[in-house]
Amino acid sequence: MQRVDYAQQSPQELKKLTELVGVMQASSIEEPIRDLVALRASQINGCAFCIDMHAKQAKIHGERELRLYHLAAWRESNLFAPRERAALAWTEIVTRLPEQGVPDDIYERVRTQLSEKEISDLTFVIVAINAWNRLNIGFRAVPGTGDAMYGLAKAGLE
Repeated sequence: MQRVDYAQQSPQELKKLTELVGVMQASSIEEPIRDLVALRASQINGCAFCIDMHAKQAKIHGERELRLYHLAAWRESNLFAPRERAALAWTEIVTRLPEQGVPDDIYERVRTQLSEKEISDLTFVIVAINAWNRLNIGFRAVPGTGDAMYGLAKAGLE
């Protein structure tokens, strides 16, 4: 069954969400962490379109493939720096939001690696990717269909 084309039906809303992503590119969170966060949240949410897109973007941005393979098991991997681990922990807790809220111990762990501004900016990065995941899952966006538009073919991940 074909789903609604959200870009066609809600162009103003799409424009604002796209603008948020643009603002995040100039935030205090560096591109490699933004890439890891987008990919990890998309894995958690099961968004194949976003997993496909963000794996390709990360590769284009210089991310090592092995780290992409290890991302789902980042806690057990020795390939991630403490700052990246903090960002990934925050991504997981904010994406899954437990009923009782974010525990203080997790927040305190993240504060040891990121400033208040960075935590705030990171949270907006997480909010944005979760919004994209919900749109693309809800409307069944097909992985790879945005490759030409976003220049993702150069990632070499077919």
